[in-house]
Amino acid sequence: MSAAPADPAAPADPATPADLGPSGAQPSDAESSVHPFLRVERAGEVQTVTLTNPAKRNAQTPSLWRALAQVAASTPAHIRVVVLRGEGQSFSAGLDRQMLLPGGVAGEPDMMSVAAASTGAMEELIEDFQGGFTAWAQLPAVVVAAVQGHAIGAGFQLALAADLRVVADDVQLAMRETALGMVPDLGGTGPLVHLVGYSRALEICATGRFVGAQEAVAIGLASAAVPADQLEAATADLVAALVATPREALRALKPLLRKAGDAPVADQLAEERRVNAGLIAALAEGR
Repeated sequence: MSAAPADPAAPADPATPADLGPSGAQPSDAESSVHPFLRVERAGEVQTVTLTNPAKRNAQTPSLWRALAQVAASTPAHIRVVVLRGEGQSFSAGLDRQMLLPGGVAGEPDMMSVAAASTGAMEELIEDFQGGFTAWAQLPAVVVAAVQGHAIGAGFQLALAADLRVVADDVQLAMRETALGMVPDLGGTGPLVHLVGYSRALEICATGRFVGAQEAVAIGLASAAVPADQLEAATADLVAALVATPREALRALKPLLRKAGDAPVADQLAEERRVNAGLIAALAEGR
């Protein structure tokens, strides 16, 4: 968990992205709020989840993480793509710094008191927090993060929880946990190592430095980098391409590729055979 920086170098304030969905999508056919700073909208087969606290650069709290886990768990089966985004000039500047002070934030767990009382209890609390990040990998839908401005600590880890990331050219990704005497603990270490390798992940986390848009694309953290005022359109184009992919093939592809990095070669080959045999059988039945 990394706190929102007290005075981050302010990137240019991009236009706040509009509702994201396939190109030409109409306004959402469903909208709900499970948290004061979270908005969930659905338009056809696309669900958009927006952090809505731009005044604090979408700083995060445990109640927000629980709400994110709830949203992921309640995503309808027909949804094929989920977009994660943040309002304002930053995707998310990380954990609300007040959470690390005595007493914390009203209505939120008192992390310092729990940690002082029992490391076991703190581990259980962190496990609860992690659900808001790890839940997205379990969805059959492909999850796309549209990231602008600061994505620090918990913000970076939320972006890493997505399957794909499109970034604005003003993006600043960083893990700042070590500067606070901690390590990333919201599910971001695994995706980061898988994407950029151990050495680069260690360097990024240990130094807490910013990774900009072009480097993010070059090292595999992002699929594309675009001018800030084009982030909405670029994300919508990607969403439209995903929605255009045959449903069953896309749903089979996500878990197949997620297993590929760690599975023994023979097991992965067997999984490819099993999955594709079923898809081909379904095609044959449809002819």
